[in-house]
Amino acid sequence: MIVGIIGSGAMGSGIAQVIATAGHKVHLLDKNAQALQRAAQSIKDTLRKMAAKGKISENEAADILDRLNFTENNQEFGNCDLVLEAVVEDLQVKQQLFKELELMVTGDCVLATNTSSLSIASIAAACEKPERVIGIHFFNPAPLMPLVEIIPAVQTRDGLAEEMKNLVQSWGKVPVIAKDTPGFIVNRVARPFYGEALRIYEEGIADIATIDWAMTELGGFRMGPFTLMDFIGHDVNYRVTESVFASFFYDPRYKPSFTQKRLYEAGYFGRKSGRGFYNYQEGAVLPEPTKDKELGQQILTRILAMLINEAVDALALKVANKEDIELAMTKGVNYPKGLLDWADELGPEHVLANLDALYKEYHEDRYRASPLLRKVVRENSTFLG
Repeated sequence: MIVGIIGSGAMGSGIAQVIATAGHKVHLLDKNAQALQRAAQSIKDTLRKMAAKGKISENEAADILDRLNFTENNQEFGNCDLVLEAVVEDLQVKQQLFKELELMVTGDCVLATNTSSLSIASIAAACEKPERVIGIHFFNPAPLMPLVEIIPAVQTRDGLAEEMKNLVQSWGKVPVIAKDTPGFIVNRVARPFYGEALRIYEEGIADIATIDWAMTELGGFRMGPFTLMDFIGHDVNYRVTESVFASFFYDPRYKPSFTQKRLYEAGYFGRKSGRGFYNYQEGAVLPEPTKDKELGQQILTRILAMLINEAVDALALKVANKEDIELAMTKGVNYPKGLLDWADELGPEHVLANLDALYKEYHEDRYRASPLLRKVVRENSTFLG
């Protein structure tokens, strides 16, 4: 199989490395010669380090590089079996790209997009043969993150999603199949991790350091929500939130925060800019959390109830099956356990009681419980039992 990748940024070059490591010939295309040169050097450096650590042999590193063709010439795609784009997250840009792609490739070449939140159906609609278009969404950094979301559009031919799932599995990744809805699985279900943490902060219930402490020390999450938003970058995280909110017809569950919007507007993107919720500049002193376990448990319970409710609603609306929802959250965002499993452990009735208490307090649709959660409680059942 020969694979084409468009876009040599961190995501595109990471995907190219994954596929070349799996034994396929890869054409990595970028019209920007300097970006292409940087990608080539980055992959070489990564493979050299892996060989030095004994993770691969020097011969294997050389073979991987031999399978990579760094090119500015789109005519290289004429013999590709699969082309995957990893360009800017802009629908019009992607639609134009896919129109042009169809003129370069064979009639049976699969066209894939690495979009994290745009409609696959809208991208496919730009093509003469939309049935060969599909979403294959990697997470950054692609060589390290195991999860890949496979998203068929309504136009995608039957069987293509399973074919791509098997192919991605052969690359050593963990594929899950998701419905073409905003945010797919991960970027939909994970929204309350950021959104509810921001709400708690804006209400003055706790500061950012305390909320992060509660989620890591008491909840077992690898990063607190504010540390994670700073790590991802507000230029990415805020814009995805904004996109998901608009795509869900402004459902209040996905409402962005003015606090994060102001950071984004100020150019305080997080680690990459030296400042976000935290100050990362040299000599800056990080704030200390208030290690009050009762307050911490209150924070954890509230955010977790919202996360579980989102996962349950994704299951109810058949965004994905329960196994794939669990895999998405443990392998895609490294949650300490699957959210449906967590719901069963806490007791669905406990989760529902917390959500109903929030709804009673705020009278906001944001806190409405999923009908499936109510059904499971009513039937005294569980999600994974």
